[in-house]
Parts: sequence; structure tokens; C-alpha cells
Amino acid sequence: MNFDGEIGSNRKIRVEVVLMLLRSYVSTVLFTVAVLCGGVAAAAPISQGAVDAVVAKLRALRPDLPIESAVAAPIPGMIAIELTGGNVLYATGDGRYLIAGDLFEVGDELVNLAEKGRDEKRKALIDAVSLQDMAVFPAQGNRKAVITVFTDVDCTYCRKLHLEVPRMNQMGVEVRYLAYPRSGVDSPGYTKLVTAWCSSDRQQAITRMKRGEQLPAKTCDNPVAAEYELGQAAGVAGTPAIILEDGRMLAGYVSADELGEVLGI
Repeated sequence: MNFDGEIGSNRKIRVEVVLMLLRSYVSTVLFTVAVLCGGVAAAAPISQGAVDAVVAKLRALRPDLPIESAVAAPIPGMIAIELTGGNVLYATGDGRYLIAGDLFEVGDELVNLAEKGRDEKRKALIDAVSLQDMAVFPAQGNRKAVITVFTDVDCTYCRKLHLEVPRMNQMGVEVRYLAYPRSGVDSPGYTKLVTAWCSSDRQQAITRMKRGEQLPAKTCDNPVAAEYELGQAAGVAGTPAIILEDGRMLAGYVSADELGEVLGI
């Protein structure tokens, strides 16, 4: 897979830098947790007061850290702190130690609990979007699957993916586009997407723009800015970003045949 994407804001870049710094300590912290695992297993349940205290401590240390929620983690004695975009931090109950990374449950197979949570959140976010706010390329014949794609009209791999849409439609896959101007809402890409979404025929406008054609600018009451924010909440960092019906995300270009394999059709 390939993708051609840009982070949408300096704030998001700062968050990624913070996460990179935190991840540099993951090995040490994991070792510490492993050594103390006997104590963790017997840890008392986390109180809401402890959760609130840790969140307050983090916000004081990192005011730009976009904390969305915090709850008791599946690991006894630890707190799961979800950030905007789906990243999760795990903190000890006293807030002394912090792990940046995904949590896996070990059973008959490894289950990425953090990614499972992100999938559920993305599904809920996408399910709440009206079809009227999308650009829809319907399946031909019996519809077998639906994909939702955050797209820009200028990115190389968005254009390459769009060439696969007719084949996807023939396979029974409905393609639903959401607007995601990679450079933000004050960019030329945003203006182009507004033009496409305000056109009487969104399919035709998007197709022409992805061929490199210049269309007269249009404006109207449109969902482009809201869909850009939706993409950030869903963890989109570049385009194209394909969301499957169960909330899983495929970041980057995928051919029709590759998509068919993923969908089992």
C-alpha cells in the first residue's frame, strides 16, 4: 500500500512529537511493568478520582495533549487515556508511569485492544454521516460491500485509487467519498473540494478534478470542513484513507483486486 498524505495542522505535528518521545521510553516501562506484574494482578480497582487526578496531571504537564477520555484499562491498576485521533496512553494509577502504544490481549491469538477500540469509534463516526453529505459511486448489480474513502482531489494516490473505482463498482463495492483537504481548510485543496461538493453532479466533478481539470470555483452550504474534522477524529493522517464497514482503516492506495481479497469477494 502507498499513501500520499500530509498532516493537517501544526497542533497535530506537536502531538505526534510528544508521542514519539513517549514511545522512546516504552521498552523501559514495559520491563518495569513485567517485573511488577505480580503486584499489578492484585491491584485495587481504579477509582474515578484517580482517573481524574492523572488526567489533570497530564493536562498540566502537556496542555496541548488532546485528551478525549480516560477510563480504567483492561490491565488492573492502570488507566487508558484516549487522545483525539485514536492514540491511547496507559498510565499507572498513581500517574507516575506512562506507556504510549497499543495494548494487546494474549489468548488463542493476539488481539490489539487499542485498534479494536479505534475500529469501533470509526464505525460509529462513519455511520452517523448522511449519504447526502457524501459523493457516492454505487455498486453495479448486487451490492456486496461498502467502503468510505477520505479523499483529496490533488493527491497522487487518490487519483490512482479513483481509476480503480469502476472496477470496484463492477465487483459489487459501493464507494462513498468524504472530503479531506490534506492541507487544511485554508488551502487551495479545500476550495477545490468545496467546488466538487457544491456541483450538481459530484461524481462528474470529482472525476474531472482527479483528471487534473480546473473547474470554476463554486460555494454553498457544504460539509467539507466538518468532514475534515471527522477524518481527524477517525485517525486519518493522509489520503486516501479507506474505512471498511466494520471500522477498520486501510491507509493508502489499494487496488480493486487487493480490496477484493480484504473483503473476501
